Amino acid sequence: MKMILKNRFYIFLLVMLFSKIGIAQSTEISGRVESSADVENIHVINKTAQKFTITNVLGEFTIPVKLNDTLSFSSVQHEPKEVVISKEIITSKTVTVVLVEQINTLNQVTVGKVLTGDLSSDIGNVEGNAPINFYDVGIPGYKGKIATQSERRLAEAGEFKPKMLLGALTGSIPLNPILNGISGRTKMLKERVAHEKNEALVKTLRENFSESLFIIYPLDEEFRMDFFYFCELDENFTKRCTGTSDLEILEFLTEKLKEYKANQKEE
Repeated sequence: MKMILKNRFYIFLLVMLFSKIGIAQSTEISGRVESSADVENIHVINKTAQKFTITNVLGEFTIPVKLNDTLSFSSVQHEPKEVVISKEIITSKTVTVVLVEQINTLNQVTVGKVLTGDLSSDIGNVEGNAPINFYDVGIPGYKGKIATQSERRLAEAGEFKPKMLLGALTGSIPLNPILNGISGRTKMLKERVAHEKNEALVKTLRENFSESLFIIYPLDEEFRMDFFYFCELDENFTKRCTGTSDLEILEFLTEKLKEYKANQKEE
């Protein structure tokens, strides 16, 4: 009888031991984000394990976790939220998170005449004429992206191509591209256009990724702008951060942040 009780005690200890080991090990869970706003590309960060992923178009994601890990959810459209991994989540390997849409309210500003909503009354309060566009006069117009001043100047400067020299046979050589190419103006304008695009990209990265990135790898506020300009110096900056997923961009920024911090320690 004593032997049976002893064996049962050892079995009980083994079960408890393996259960604790199972809880301590990393487990991949499947999750789903619900919201009244768009649920795609929400950043899901395991702050404890320094792992991250993003949601798909349905708000679904998978991420490795351990008991008591903290998951952080953030996006431009939503209020940030944190979830602590419980035993129930570990056991079910699933979690559903409801996010609240971020609503940015502006102070009310009254400009010009106050309209009442009564059309017959408001017509008398409105001054000036509506602007005329190409739709009004029935002519075709450009509907694409408006070029910046630097892009317009580059287009006007033109770019020299060897085939332009064939124009000498007909006496119609375009002088602007040749002169601008010799003087270096075309090269300068190209560099300016590229710099402006990078500036816009840096601004977008700061707005969309700062919160998620610095949750995992904290960086003092005073160094953050310098860090993003450090990223811009990478020869693959545009390639790695344009036309790619948020997850790929976060991976690139993480790589660069590790390099940036290593450089700080060397200085």
